[in-house]
Amino acid sequence: MSLIPAEHIALTPIIDLAHANPSDTPETKRAEIRRYFLNTWEVYENLFEGLTDDSVFYERPEPLRHPLIFYFGHTATFFVNKLVVSKIIDHRINPSMESMMAIGVDEMSWDDLNEAHYDWPSVNDVRSYRDEVKALVLKLIDTLPLTLPIQWEDPFWIILMGIEHERIHLETSSVLIRQLPITSVKPHPNWPHCPDTDGSDTLENSLLNVTGKTVTQGRSHPAPTYGWDNEYGKLQTEVADFKASKYLVSNREFLEFIQDAGYQTKEFWTDEGWSWVQYKKQTHPHFWIPISSNDGNKFEFKYRTLFEEIDMPWNWPVDVNQLEAKAFCNWLSAKKNTSIRLPSEAEWYLLSEHAVQYDGGGRVLSEANIDLKHWASSCPVDTFKHREFYDVTGNVWQWTETAIDGFDGFAVHPAYDDFSVPTFDGRHNLIKGGSWISTGNESIQDSRYAFRRHFIQHAGFRYVESSTPVSQKFNAYESDPQIASYLEFHYGEKYFGIPNFPKTCIDTLIKTTGKTTFSRVLDIGCAVGRSSFELSQYAEHVDAVDFSTRFIRNALNLVEHGSLRYLITDEGDIQQLKKVHLSDLKLDQHANRIEFTQGDAANLKPIYQGYDLIFAGNLIEHLYEPAAFLRDIHNRLNNGGILVLTSTYDWDESRTKKEHWLGGIKVNGENKTTLDGLQEILTPHFKELAPPTDIPFILRKTSRTFQHAISQMTFWIKK
Repeated sequence: MSLIPAEHIALTPIIDLAHANPSDTPETKRAEIRRYFLNTWEVYENLFEGLTDDSVFYERPEPLRHPLIFYFGHTATFFVNKLVVSKIIDHRINPSMESMMAIGVDEMSWDDLNEAHYDWPSVNDVRSYRDEVKALVLKLIDTLPLTLPIQWEDPFWIILMGIEHERIHLETSSVLIRQLPITSVKPHPNWPHCPDTDGSDTLENSLLNVTGKTVTQGRSHPAPTYGWDNEYGKLQTEVADFKASKYLVSNREFLEFIQDAGYQTKEFWTDEGWSWVQYKKQTHPHFWIPISSNDGNKFEFKYRTLFEEIDMPWNWPVDVNQLEAKAFCNWLSAKKNTSIRLPSEAEWYLLSEHAVQYDGGGRVLSEANIDLKHWASSCPVDTFKHREFYDVTGNVWQWTETAIDGFDGFAVHPAYDDFSVPTFDGRHNLIKGGSWISTGNESIQDSRYAFRRHFIQHAGFRYVESSTPVSQKFNAYESDPQIASYLEFHYGEKYFGIPNFPKTCIDTLIKTTGKTTFSRVLDIGCAVGRSSFELSQYAEHVDAVDFSTRFIRNALNLVEHGSLRYLITDEGDIQQLKKVHLSDLKLDQHANRIEFTQGDAANLKPIYQGYDLIFAGNLIEHLYEPAAFLRDIHNRLNNGGILVLTSTYDWDESRTKKEHWLGGIKVNGENKTTLDGLQEILTPHFKELAPPTDIPFILRKTSRTFQHAISQMTFWIKK
């Protein structure tokens, strides 16, 4: 029997993790969590009752998503998978289903959308599986040890994680269902839309003043309500005065953009947005349904709610993606000759502090179209007033200019290490405020959810007027194992007492040459840049060149942002997130002296010349023709200039054909070492400045697999 009242749907608000009142005990909290779980579970299943029949479960309303059967089962498999990884249970219910339905939220590299790879179970099989998982979770809720406050290392945190995860999918699944053909869904009495659909509204939007101040975001442990990893830490932002639109942008207001050829005018769109428009051939918001008209008016539309098509509610907020919202702002800026844009996350946060009343857990106390308290749809934008503004929270999510990133102090939860980190890529923008179907953690002030800018959600926007550009501090993370391994090699920990190799090389170079100042330096084969940053302390200018643009990209991220993140493997699929700050390494002061570029060491452009010092760290054994590089290098140096090479002399035919090896070969029956080859090629233009020096290093592969190697450093001065 459904827990949803017949007159409308309702979900239990997010629960307190500690003592909500003096009478709270672990047992009363256990009963509260039990109700919270059942309410979430049954409302989620009730959502799928709006499908016309079981065949619809196998439809894919969005090509970049799995069919709905995946999402019907996914929230249950999530419980089992997280309980197993957290060692709360030691057995699975259905290993096949728990593998098949484990991952599939975003367009990530691990998403496998090839339908040939799946043999989807029947709907009845998934229902039976859900029943088994439900029984398991209820048993755990009844028997697991529970102490207050509940913290993120506690077993009950995993139970709450599963519940909040299902509430997220209640919303994202409703978006997918809303994209189904109208013939695939049916009206449902538990999911009614707002009855106020008056299409004659002519409401005028306006801009209201918001006084700036320092905005502090971030939660700390223990928190009064459940939070995802990206909500923890701290961020302070100085927000200047700005103006914000009184209302969310309505369908009527957005129509003006369409009528002014907004979707046909490239100048209003970002490059990403215009590519999307051209690819999708988009001419209007996704949930607007064009209809023919007798008088030829091409701007007549119906509107798609969750389960119905209705007359266009012009006074409801428009549902658009971030690219469309930004294009509208650019159009309005041009029209008003002022600076109109989407708000930053900090600006939305300031507005919410100003206008909305929250309790100590960040739960909304002001009346709003949120938490499924009213309807299964949006409503007119002038319904819920928050001081002088409307819908600061609720109705639809509000797109921002801000790409999601972690706060200072961010750490992943060990049971769900891929919840946030994959979105820290500059391509996922934050949505704020929640929608009519946002419940639980989604509905609190501190929630931080982000989607790719072309995604459709129950999301719209309000705009701000401000001459202050959005300062987007973006810290990329690198997941490619090879690149991440180099990042750890350059910026990571000391292993087995062996010091950092690039730093040791530059320290040794400075000590051996006796020189501490250089005008121009070339770091050739700079990889991800540690040696370049070290050299910048001694040089007026450093040209840092590498063949790999992926290496260069990470080095440039360090220059631009001062920090970056990368994932290293502990074992198998288990990874950990590492973060490096240039300031922690005391390498931030002269980073602007470095120019990172891509180039081929064996075929350098003529611009690379006039150097006092050239450093080539572990480069020559990776070149396809090392002798060509060495025979040319004297032309790049000033008279008296210094060349410093390091190499493991580890020749490999997969990188360098054997006929191009400098050494490690027999010549006329005699051994020829790489040092012999270096002396042979370099002696016509160089003399050795000092005897070779061995520098050991450690390469980390996993937490238990390391490679120990020794590189030889040689010093040459141009004659």
